[in-house]
Amino acid sequence: MGVEIERKFLVKPGAWERAVPQPMAQGYLARGDAATVRVRVSGGHAWLTVKGRGDGLSRPEFEYGIPADEARAMLAMVPGVVEKTRRRVPVGAHVWEVDVFEGENAGLVVAEVELTSPDEAFERPAWLGAEVTGVPRYYNSELSVRPFRMWSAAEKAGKAAKADEA
Repeated sequence: MGVEIERKFLVKPGAWERAVPQPMAQGYLARGDAATVRVRVSGGHAWLTVKGRGDGLSRPEFEYGIPADEARAMLAMVPGVVEKTRRRVPVGAHVWEVDVFEGENAGLVVAEVELTSPDEAFERPAWLGAEVTGVPRYYNSELSVRPFRMWSAAEKAGKAAKADEA
């Protein structure tokens, strides 16, 4: 079984902006308490991903490559497609994925680092902002139904993060 262990942070301007951009689009075929099913297209590649309910920093994850034309057809069937440009930025022993959101989520920039264990140490780059790991409104699946443009000023400033964790 695959397991995803990641930490998520807001991002400030910095060296990450020099990394090669990789546009992508993703949509959710199913969203529920037990699992989400996502389809993602980037360039000529596509994936179907099933993510289970998490406990802390980790959650089950299964990902399969699928034909890009079929993935684009699936995206056309779902509302709230999340569009973003990803930059992969090496920092120390890890590669950070910095997502610059577009469309309904324009203005939001989030970085994630995948870990091999919940307590694994990692280098924190200077452009890292507040941690938002476990804050539901920052999940892409949530952004597909309640995009960043709908957030309050307090939410956009990150001041309401604690309320989401309750």
